[in-house]
Amino acid sequence: MELKIGKSDCIFLLLCMLLGIVAEEAFFRAEIGISYLVFIVAFYGLFFFRYRRVSFSHQRFGYLVLICIWLLAASYFINDNMYFYALNIIAIPVLVFFHLVLVTSQKSIRWNKPAFITYLFLKLGGAIKYNFVFASLLGKVFKQGVDESKFQVWKKVSIGILISIPVLMVVLLLLMSADTQFEKMVGGIPHWFQVIDAEVVFRIIVVLFYSFAFFGLMQVLMKKQINVMNQNGDQLTFKMDAVITITVLVLINAVYVLFTIVQFKYFFSGSLQGDFTYAEYARKGFFELLFVTLINLSITVLVLTFVKSTIGFIKRFIQVLLTTLVLSSAVLLSSAFMRLSMYEDAYGFTFIRVMAHSFMIFLVVIFMYTLIKIWIEKLSLFHFYFISALLYYTVMNVINVEQIIVTKNIERYEQSGKIDLHYLNSLSYTGIIGLIELYKENPQLPGLKNVLHERKNEANLSNYSWQSYNLKRVQANEELIKLHLE
Repeated sequence: MELKIGKSDCIFLLLCMLLGIVAEEAFFRAEIGISYLVFIVAFYGLFFFRYRRVSFSHQRFGYLVLICIWLLAASYFINDNMYFYALNIIAIPVLVFFHLVLVTSQKSIRWNKPAFITYLFLKLGGAIKYNFVFASLLGKVFKQGVDESKFQVWKKVSIGILISIPVLMVVLLLLMSADTQFEKMVGGIPHWFQVIDAEVVFRIIVVLFYSFAFFGLMQVLMKKQINVMNQNGDQLTFKMDAVITITVLVLINAVYVLFTIVQFKYFFSGSLQGDFTYAEYARKGFFELLFVTLINLSITVLVLTFVKSTIGFIKRFIQVLLTTLVLSSAVLLSSAFMRLSMYEDAYGFTFIRVMAHSFMIFLVVIFMYTLIKIWIEKLSLFHFYFISALLYYTVMNVINVEQIIVTKNIERYEQSGKIDLHYLNSLSYTGIIGLIELYKENPQLPGLKNVLHERKNEANLSNYSWQSYNLKRVQANEELIKLHLE
């Protein structure tokens, strides 16, 4: 890879370094809050500045992905769910990378084909390679005017130091554990170098890492010579035999028909046999039914994708069998949904249970589209699945699932007198706001006053930086400070 670095590239590198400083400030100074949204604004500001003269491809889908990215980043500012907090650390960078590659790719490239994954990895590898070549170019620049023999010596000394560091770390730890005096002496070494601040060095490394990561990626995306979206490469060579497929589907559907009869006879009719309570029955079968439903979806997708093209009776028979499989899956989902609802009535609402409910609703949408795809072959499964999954994940981030959990648990308390205060307290600040509302209506509820008293003390002592600014936290702390505990 030959590089020609011009004046505009040097200016862009400086801008990437400024963006690297913003990234370090946003992610490494304090808990992430509004800082993620600030970083996304700065990042896309630089991106659109760099590509101001470039015509983007896949614009409609690109705007959809971009909106989802901004909403996910804003969720750190609006909500404070710890599960999504962790998931989005991975999800947002992946979506950003996908979006950048998508809109800068050739218009002929189809993102909903398997080869696009290869294209993504090629771009990622190209960005890494670009930085290595750029570093080599910088080395040549610094090398000018330096004696070759001295340069090689310093180069080898640097390599030797890097190699010896891990060995020295192990040896020093062993020697320090073997001799107390040596441990004291080595432990005092950092005080000899008060000038060097380890934290500053770490932050400089982080800034440089981000700077060159942004620089290398955006520089490589300017080049569109990589084209792996060969039409022949998208043709599937593996095919499933129609007769074998029919045999498998007939056997599977026979089992599901029998299961459906049992469900309608015992579960949907409202009567159970044996010693099981509804809560025990729900807990026993929910995850099994959900897993079987996912197996059914996988079988349906495999058949639609890999079965050899057929005509006439065989084709129609496969479509009927797949339709039966989808309808059986609807019965399984309905049974699982009812089981989970009964379990929630018995034991309360949690994040996992509410997310499981929402995921089943998402599966209903997927199965409805899949049912249409069975009879209308020209539809694309992956295209719809990807967009639906992206929208589902974004919506679940934005709507504040924990607010639903708090509301449902309070409603359950009003009906049954049962509530898990410790679980609500373990939630984010949405749970604290719910406990405050509960206290205003039921101040005599055992244990509630103590929980809020501890939270109020924490609110009075809390001191967060601008990076961690979060609307729910501010609302909860303000209500806690104003709350009068009798």
